[in-house]
Amino acid sequence: MEMLSPPGMIILIGAAVLLDLVFGDPKWLPHPVVGFGKLISFLEKKLNKGSGRQKRRRGVLLTAVIVTIVYGASFLLLSLFYNIHWLAGAVLEAWLISTAIAIKGLKEAALNVAVPLSKGRLAEARRQLSMIVGRDTEDLDESSIVRGTVETVAENTVDGITAPLFWALIGGAPLALAYRAVNTMDSMVGYKNERFYSFGWSAARLDDLVNWLPARLTFVTMLAGALFVPGARITHAFRMTIRDARKHPSPNSGWAEAAAAGLLGVQLGGRNTYNGVVSEREPMGEPLEKLRCCHINRAITFMHGGWIVFLLLLILSAIIF
Repeated sequence: MEMLSPPGMIILIGAAVLLDLVFGDPKWLPHPVVGFGKLISFLEKKLNKGSGRQKRRRGVLLTAVIVTIVYGASFLLLSLFYNIHWLAGAVLEAWLISTAIAIKGLKEAALNVAVPLSKGRLAEARRQLSMIVGRDTEDLDESSIVRGTVETVAENTVDGITAPLFWALIGGAPLALAYRAVNTMDSMVGYKNERFYSFGWSAARLDDLVNWLPARLTFVTMLAGALFVPGARITHAFRMTIRDARKHPSPNSGWAEAAAAGLLGVQLGGRNTYNGVVSEREPMGEPLEKLRCCHINRAITFMHGGWIVFLLLLILSAIIF
């Protein structure tokens, strides 16, 4: 399969974004990421055994196998379709790239929390939040529900939108899907607990690597997009991100989360519980405003501004290079 030129790939990426905005992830259509998850779960049960050193080696094997299978299978499938007709290959590639991004899905997941919360239905808002975060949600008050939602929107602006767009420009659908496979592995086995600490080491480190540049570019594009949002605290957000981004346990997630905290004028981070175990995260941002339901909608606005400017940046880079 011949690689498309950067302008050609930009056209496909634009088509993929449009597909995602209009259709999202229809439940009736098989989704590659679901398949990744099933394969990772199957192999994890087979490989995650032995001593710490053995688990680390087997985790490296899992990472290599998953990335190779996902990249290789998508490359071969696209080659087949492009050989049939270039239009068949282009349509398939645009659809595959659209499955690697989640603009509509992220917006809807956040609104599923915001809508019942705005009507005072805390139990429903907690239930909806529990579907997108790993923390315990049963006893959260409004501000904690908002914090969890805003943090999720900010972090997934990178994981679910800008990073896959970045890798799609470089290597088309195969590389975008390989990125999503790495991200899925990290979310499934990248935990620092007894079961996964050694086994998930390679998946977590690779996820850190492939998100390093997209996360920092997203910080810039979020602030640039916020120029068009009335009331955005852009200078404050720049200061907060430079000060607080490195406080996050992840070397990358803090860039978008601290930017969102600064733009909103709120404080993120703090106390969470996971299966009853308390986890304290350093705070990011300053509490200029109390966290309220309206901040979820504003976080969605900043998410949109971030990916739109990011896409424009990709288009500019394709034209120049």
